[in-house]
Amino acid sequence: MKTSVVVLLCLALFPGCSRGRVVGEDEGGFAECNVFFPGQVPPEGFREPFHVKICQQYNKEPRFATLYSTKDKIPLYSAFKYTKAAQNEEESWLVEPQIDDPENDLHEMVHEADIVGTVANLGANQALTSDYVGSGYERGLLNPSLLNEEDFQMATYTLTNAVPLSPSLSKSWHRDIGRVVEQALVPHCSKKDHLYLLAGAIPSNVQVKGKVTVPETLWLAACCDAPEGWSLGLVKKTNDENSLADLTVGELEKQLLAGVHLFKGSCGEDNQSQEKTEAILQAVSQIRSGEQVGTSDNEEAKDSGLVRKVAGIIATPFIKLLELLIYVFVELVKFVFYFLWLVIKRVVGTVLDGVYSLWNGVVSYLKAISMVLISIPYDVGRVIVNIFLGFLEIVQDVASLTYRILRIPVGFVLHLAAFPYYSICAIPSVLKDLATGIGGTFSLVIDATATLVHGFYYLAGHIVKRFVPKGSSDD
Repeated sequence: MKTSVVVLLCLALFPGCSRGRVVGEDEGGFAECNVFFPGQVPPEGFREPFHVKICQQYNKEPRFATLYSTKDKIPLYSAFKYTKAAQNEEESWLVEPQIDDPENDLHEMVHEADIVGTVANLGANQALTSDYVGSGYERGLLNPSLLNEEDFQMATYTLTNAVPLSPSLSKSWHRDIGRVVEQALVPHCSKKDHLYLLAGAIPSNVQVKGKVTVPETLWLAACCDAPEGWSLGLVKKTNDENSLADLTVGELEKQLLAGVHLFKGSCGEDNQSQEKTEAILQAVSQIRSGEQVGTSDNEEAKDSGLVRKVAGIIATPFIKLLELLIYVFVELVKFVFYFLWLVIKRVVGTVLDGVYSLWNGVVSYLKAISMVLISIPYDVGRVIVNIFLGFLEIVQDVASLTYRILRIPVGFVLHLAAFPYYSICAIPSVLKDLATGIGGTFSLVIDATATLVHGFYYLAGHIVKRFVPKGSSDD
């Protein structure tokens, strides 16, 4: 795998240069990527809950659309338009973070090493580079990069556009599709920008490392949505890399899921130009024949093919070794980035905690000062109010006392003023009355005593007279 310096610089300096947006259920079709379908209507019949619609973007522009299966971890189809073949083919593989973690803030395709530790469940719903290393399979592109110009080509190197293919099958698929599109389809479509292409895969029961499903069939559907339009289907069985069968779009749809319709209104399949259809099928037949027997026409070409095959056999171990070294290097880079990320996270966390504590202290200090400053006018006002209320109470007491003094009768005042005079003048009369009282008391005592003695005498005489016998008169 070659690393694109251009793409690395683009991602480092302009994070939005490569984008891939997962389209929500509430959005129509593939959002802005609907332009890659005739009438802007995507294929119908793909309704499984694990089918995810992706609008593949690069430099903030839609480049192609992909329907991805999170169950099989491969694309079911990629929809694109032919632009023109790029001069240089550079690989820089990317992943789509939102497939595994829809809640993350990354809305763009990024390098796998750049998001380790930042995307939850990375690899749970999509294939990763590690799934292909040492498996004997290559990342085969459904939307081949060789049919795209530079900006479009960069966007094709995402693992959401790749299926597991053997090296020879991947080479055969890309070669066949490239030749069919450029030599058979493009020349017979009057409007090049109305040539719509769907490249897809039918999953098998075989999986790579028990995770990524290997396709059993690769297919291509083409639609020229123009006057004298036409449509065509091609199928390549993965167990026969030299196979390339042509069929109608309707026949192709029968090999897919039940109820699938690839093109709106079958893209004029019922009224297509018979002449152009025959010309296309003839060109496809020539391409197919050239792949199988065309090389036997001259010995020079045969020898050249044999040399290339031997060179390929010799170079394969070195290529595998290079892939292993690149994998080890990538893993080492991932580890270094992960370690740096942990260190930066810890340092930033400590700094942020310190800043947060300092901020809380400053806020508390300012709050306390503000409360004190606010309380000073309040306390001063309260003291002034208390002084004023005390003054009012004093005035009230003085007024009340004055009122009470003014309410005292004048006669009572005069009697009170004459009390000392009458008191002094009454002393002789009092003394006289006191002496008279004492004398009367003594006289009363003497009279009482005399009366008591007389009573006792009278009583004694009465008793004697009653109980003592009377004697003679002489006696």
